[in-house]
Amino acid sequence: MRFVLDDEQREFARTLDLMLRSAGTPAVVRSWASGDHGPGRAVWARLAEAGVFALAVPEEHEGLGLLPVELAVAFGELGRHAVPGPLAETVAAGALLGRLGGDAAHARLPRLASGKAVASLCVLSPGGSPYALDADAADAVFVVDGDTVRLAASHGPVQPSADPARRLARPLGGAVLAQGPAVTAAVAYAVDVAALATAAQALGLGRALLERTVEYVRQRTQFGVAVGSFQAVKHRLADTLIALEFAQPLVHSAALALAADDHAAGREVAAAKVSACEAAYGAARTALQLHGAVGYTEELDLSLWVRKARPLRSAWGTPAACRARVLAAHGRR
Repeated sequence: MRFVLDDEQREFARTLDLMLRSAGTPAVVRSWASGDHGPGRAVWARLAEAGVFALAVPEEHEGLGLLPVELAVAFGELGRHAVPGPLAETVAAGALLGRLGGDAAHARLPRLASGKAVASLCVLSPGGSPYALDADAADAVFVVDGDTVRLAASHGPVQPSADPARRLARPLGGAVLAQGPAVTAAVAYAVDVAALATAAQALGLGRALLERTVEYVRQRTQFGVAVGSFQAVKHRLADTLIALEFAQPLVHSAALALAADDHAAGREVAAAKVSACEAAYGAARTALQLHGAVGYTEELDLSLWVRKARPLRSAWGTPAACRARVLAAHGRR
């Protein structure tokens, strides 16, 4: 099956690309990693004006309704430019509150859609992480524990991460916002939204890494010729491109399944998540290998992309968990 974006969706991607190119995201990422969220919040405000955070908020709450394809398009560009912050968590929180409805949704969804509020979402589960992403930057941290959703009152100390711009903290205390069977279904839906957003983000990240690596091997010389002319280098880059190209239609398929509220959407999202994140992780490994020792230096902007690949691979569904979900949907263990 062939998936092709329409003219409006392609223009949306181009608009976000131009916007983020002018934003100087490497400096924004470094500021975020140091705890200075001002430049990042300024970028978020511009993204909100473009409608990014309204893509998972119901229209009755000043959003655009859930538009998974457009969401995937947007997050592909966010990944390509390494935009920091709890991006997937904010749209997932919007999807969660939209499904739950009630006073909590009426009070908070318009602010999420407009970009005036940044949210993080932490789903506690056996074997899962007890930490929320960027709790120190978020205006609200939603914690799901079984069939209960609460709004965290505070958070613990910020913990180091493989990616300095992904700041982790344990949410503490808080009031219960919703409880009961409806929470379970709403959370499952929100997790799928987060996983789709993360898959698209990883895909954009992988493409950026590949583009930077291709540019570098054209310039770097050995024995008087560009290393990009070596057959082994060409094969490595081709393998990376094939993995990314293979993941792209899976991400689109998952977005369409989620848009149709298909019963198989969870399986499609899991397949997209594992494929896109493994491709991005492979692109990071290729970038490091072909850049050589310079690829390991923090001063090189490349590091800002490379260090995101591993955390995205595990966020909102590890490779093992995603594969298990796909196999379970086919009745296999």
